[in-house]
Amino acid sequence: MTAAVTFDRVSCAFRSNTGVGSYLAVSDTSFEVGEGEFVSVVGPTGCGKSTLLNVAAGLLAPSSGEIRIGGQVLNGINTRAGYMFQSEALMPWRTAYDNVKLGLEYRGLSDAEAHPLVMSWLERVGLAGFEDRYVHQLSGGMRKRVSLAQTLVLDPDIILMDEPFSALDIQTRQLMENEVLDLWAAKRKAVLFITHDLDEAIAMSDRVVVLSAGPGTHPMGDFVIDLPRPRDVAEIRTNPRFIALHAQIWDVLREEVLKGYAQQRRKGADA
Repeated sequence: MTAAVTFDRVSCAFRSNTGVGSYLAVSDTSFEVGEGEFVSVVGPTGCGKSTLLNVAAGLLAPSSGEIRIGGQVLNGINTRAGYMFQSEALMPWRTAYDNVKLGLEYRGLSDAEAHPLVMSWLERVGLAGFEDRYVHQLSGGMRKRVSLAQTLVLDPDIILMDEPFSALDIQTRQLMENEVLDLWAAKRKAVLFITHDLDEAIAMSDRVVVLSAGPGTHPMGDFVIDLPRPRDVAEIRTNPRFIALHAQIWDVLREEVLKGYAQQRRKGADA
């Protein structure tokens, strides 16, 4: 079966802040996300996780290597993907309804065509009755639900998520994680999920990919998460297999975190 997303020896270099030379964010990285598969990527700060997500979205072209979507080389924006950003991307002058409707407007749907889709997704994410609220009238968790509906209303084949729940309190975060898993289970879209939280990665995923300290290179580990589904992200953490997987992955991730920390200290000393 053709993978939904394939990173094939992808490298990404950026011009340095001084304008002299370049900074290598990702180096020679290869892995796949299968159709209907939920894959999380973890690694130290600065290892290029978000860079890879931007490559998958078509927002950034690799310096070398290639990204394939459904077996086809990606050139330009990935129109098969929906992207849920880490930072809030809602328009404060629009209501929850109008924010969810935005992508449908860009696709040229009429108000009559868009309305049932928008209302259906607001209901699915638990915001029925809040459609007329502006962004400042919504809690942090509600705003994340609007962002989720805004992404999924377009029915993307591939869902890209960049630490979408990192700013939420633990209770709201777990509620949102379970909601995402429920919505994912209904249609089984391919998900590429970036997180710093190993517990979150294991609780949600089919596979966890560990990147090396920056620049991120070929995965240091690619772990199958053989926990039963459906899952409750809080309850699954007490499962003996979860604990064993956490220890196994942390053995690899810990070394890379320590390397990343040492790299940051050296950069600080050289600054």
